[in-house]
Amino acid sequence: MPDVVFSVDQAKSMRDQAVPGHNRWHPDIPPAVTVRPGQSIRVECREWTDGQIGNNDSANDVRDVDLTHAHMLSGPIFVEGAEPGDLLVVDILDLGPVPQEVGDAPGQGWGYTGIFAKHNGGGFLTDTFPDAYKAIWDFAGQKCTSRHIPGVEYTGITHPGLFGTAPSADLLARWNARERALIATDPDRVPPLALPPLEESVLGGTASGDALSAIGRDGARTVPARENGGNHDIKNFTRGSRVFYPVHVPGALFSGGDLHFSQGDGEITFCGAIEMGGFIDFHVDLIKGGMETYGVTTNPILMPGNVEPRYSEFVTFIGIGVDHTSDTQLYNDATAAYRNACLNAVEYLKKFGYSGAQAYLLLGSAPIEGRVSGVVDIPNACCSLYLPTAIFDFDIKPSASGPVSADRGSCAVSS
Repeated sequence: MPDVVFSVDQAKSMRDQAVPGHNRWHPDIPPAVTVRPGQSIRVECREWTDGQIGNNDSANDVRDVDLTHAHMLSGPIFVEGAEPGDLLVVDILDLGPVPQEVGDAPGQGWGYTGIFAKHNGGGFLTDTFPDAYKAIWDFAGQKCTSRHIPGVEYTGITHPGLFGTAPSADLLARWNARERALIATDPDRVPPLALPPLEESVLGGTASGDALSAIGRDGARTVPARENGGNHDIKNFTRGSRVFYPVHVPGALFSGGDLHFSQGDGEITFCGAIEMGGFIDFHVDLIKGGMETYGVTTNPILMPGNVEPRYSEFVTFIGIGVDHTSDTQLYNDATAAYRNACLNAVEYLKKFGYSGAQAYLLLGSAPIEGRVSGVVDIPNACCSLYLPTAIFDFDIKPSASGPVSADRGSCAVSS
């Protein structure tokens, strides 16, 4: 049994834990625990919004979620002997929902997928779906089903959305400078181009007073992936994976959370995975001087595990880099191409009786495969979305007889 080094009582806010976690990246957040290289550890995690989303049939909670609290991270974990320039080697031994518990917190037998409102985070298809929607998923072993998206059952690729090391003071300053410069190009954009430091709702572990004020004033928000790792949302970052994180501060100060029961490539609804609290078991080690040895300066390196459902038949949707709403040609725009692939899949699923929102929620949470298929054939980038056919309890393949539409119920909507 790995050593439990960070424990969470799911009945309490992260702020009220015996040792609280944090929700900003900053080098001065005090370590919650010290571990040694070669140690196997268990980290318990709170759901990323700190329990703001309920197991109900309304999406008002998704509409009104307070993102100033996000993400709730477990840690920081100080690794003995870790120095700037090293690589922190992290093996995922196991992870899952909260063991042996059924309750009100995500991860206690259930999770959720949300479409965030455009004015509050938005998502990849936010111009098409500007309002909030939600689907609740019930867990049965490795499989999940939803009363809000009937007709599907699939095996989740359970993984953490977010883990990383603390930035150095210099790296943090660079993040803040470049993200503020981006925001300044369109400061009134909805949703915003980036999220600057925010003192409101800051949680800095056991820091208090002036130290906590400094964390709120300068600490980086946890929404994007950055040089330290962070919010990668890679669905294949699962059991058996090995990750090499760059170390920027003494002790590495390793933290994370945002556990997902399942997710499709891209997590396209922004809250597109099946979100949950739970546990994750790691083995930690070090490669001394590994950043220079392997040329790792701006990114971790991931060796994905081999644990995933093996779907063998797909219906695949193609997207190209064109803005079809205005018939505008774009140049090698892979983002637009993948967005079009997603929209094409949504329109297809609507022919079988799903609403657009249900289809969007499904594509965010199911183990779809998204691929950049071509970026050299100017002017059109080409992306593809592979939707497994076996997750449906009806045939979604095209045929001469046409799609069989049925009443597929409704996802949770906001009032």
